[in-house]
Amino acid sequence: MSSVALQGASVVVTGAARGIGFATARAFVAEGAHVFIGDLDGDLAKVAAEELGCAGGAVDVRSRASLEAFLGDVDPPLEVLVNNAGIMPAGRFVDEQDAVTDAIVDVNLNGVLRATKLVLPGMLERGSGHIVNVASYLGEVPAAGLATYCATKHAVIGFSEALRDELAGTGVSVTTVLPSAVRTDLVSGVKLGGMLPTVDPEDIARAIVGTCRSRPAIVAVPGWMRSYEAVAALLPDKMVGAIRGRLTRERVLQTLDTGARAGYDERIRRDAGPQS
Repeated sequence: MSSVALQGASVVVTGAARGIGFATARAFVAEGAHVFIGDLDGDLAKVAAEELGCAGGAVDVRSRASLEAFLGDVDPPLEVLVNNAGIMPAGRFVDEQDAVTDAIVDVNLNGVLRATKLVLPGMLERGSGHIVNVASYLGEVPAAGLATYCATKHAVIGFSEALRDELAGTGVSVTTVLPSAVRTDLVSGVKLGGMLPTVDPEDIARAIVGTCRSRPAIVAVPGWMRSYEAVAALLPDKMVGAIRGRLTRERVLQTLDTGARAGYDERIRRDAGPQS
């Protein structure tokens, strides 16, 4: 499949007012694309868009009506959709409020399904398009304290790979991007470094833009992370559990700085209301 010509192409990035989404939007703007950034925080999206010299506004990926309205303002044809919007509340699953559980599933998984379903007809009609779904390394490797988040990212990987096969030969491609820990609000209060690979939003942005050239099935950042599962399959369960404990369990359930994370968690709780 040929590469996506980004000069002048319309590109949508969700969850793009900050973090990975903002860095990705900036990277696409640098490639000459016409970028449309959406975020639940519409005011911040407009500020970010003004900074980047692109278009931006409010979109709630939990709402089909909101997505339809946002996508309706995008200059056709839409060539690239980056499903980046996501949330990551941390803590024991048994303590997780139902509204928060529902919000994680609705943003991280259903938001991807909704946006993809809305843009696919146009892409299929003209026989071209590229969809990038930002999942997570934790979609392949489980993490205690992030059970619902892991569930949604596992699902996004499965959906993306199945849809990629379904679209074979249509000119429309799907790539899944698996970031490790990224220095954004999502990991506020989590002790980084050590055995936990940690990258910057710009690293993910480069990978996302890079998928437009070769349209691979899956890209991990850093790339060597995908070897973990192959190695883990050869190790005793007890050893694998110890490694996972060092990677995530200790960081999320034992040493998490709840004070540093309070602002992010409060924003998630505030936004986790019923949507139409």
